[in-house]
Amino acid sequence: MPEVYIYTLEGRTIDEKKALVRDITDAMVKHFKAKPDKVIIQIVEAQKHNKASGGVLLSELLAPAKS
Repeated sequence: MPEVYIYTLEGRTIDEKKALVRDITDAMVKHFKAKPDKVIIQIVEAQKHNKASGGVLLSELLAPAKS
């Protein structure tokens, strides 16, 4: 039973997530010969203030520029 974990920032819509898991499931069936009902996918979402890059929170890095 193949398992796929996707780590991403929050903010994707349900429709975007549905499309992604369909595409990943199709790829697992095609390339791993897995049965669709055996493919487990977990989307792990993080808030921007819970991730950082280069010592700076993503909430700060991705904030709109102030004019």
